[in-house]
Amino acid sequence: MESRRLIYNLIKSIRLLTVKQREPYLLFRKILGFYPRKIELYEQAFRHKSLSIITEEGVLLNNERLEFLGDAVLNVLVADILFHQFKNEKEDFLSKTRSKIVQRNSLNKIALELGLDKLIVTSTPENLPHNSIYGNALEALIGAIYIDQGYRSCKYFLEKRIIERYIDIERISNIDVNFKSLLLEWCQHQKLPIYFDTEELQKKEKETAKFKACAYVNNNLLGEGDGSSKKEAQQKAAKMAMSKIEKDPENIIQLLKTPHDIN
Repeated sequence: MESRRLIYNLIKSIRLLTVKQREPYLLFRKILGFYPRKIELYEQAFRHKSLSIITEEGVLLNNERLEFLGDAVLNVLVADILFHQFKNEKEDFLSKTRSKIVQRNSLNKIALELGLDKLIVTSTPENLPHNSIYGNALEALIGAIYIDQGYRSCKYFLEKRIIERYIDIERISNIDVNFKSLLLEWCQHQKLPIYFDTEELQKKEKETAKFKACAYVNNNLLGEGDGSSKKEAQQKAAKMAMSKIEKDPENIIQLLKTPHDIN
């Protein structure tokens, strides 16, 4: 596979010598480690919805569809890598480790390390708290690679350009993320009231007691979770809430101003 990749890049670089507008190809080559086949996909991956364009056919172009695809592909790729790296670990460990790797804050930092912030086309202010634009663009980029190059090249990019450079999987796997503390800190920063409503579920004979927790921010239901303890249930509810916040912080803040369930 490596030899085919080198041959392809060599042929592509030779062809680019005759292309007048080769600068975008060279820029993406530096970030990706290969030359794009369909450069328009990568350009779309960095177009934020705030500066969407409409084609002659009436199609709205921005990076949201590629982000949707890239999010799913990223989860599969990380699951694939963890599955083979931790051969003796159970599903719960693998799931928690994957969640730590693909969380929004991590993706934002990686995107900045890759220099994606310099490529994003947007009218959204960069100084918004918990800005998710960078992480979303990284997911959209992965979606573009998947369409343009396929699964193997996408996995190669993730392993060589991201994990080897910016992610210590062994260290991350041993870190416990306190989502409840993160949510409390975020609410304090936004000056929004928060409380957890936790109840014990009716248990069947010989079953461990189960609890359900709901996280309410300004009387809005933002997250739910269950577990064998109150702490576990609240952590899961907070995790769901933080996932929603990190995915689209600007809209969430606006929605939280009026009481209603955010699903």
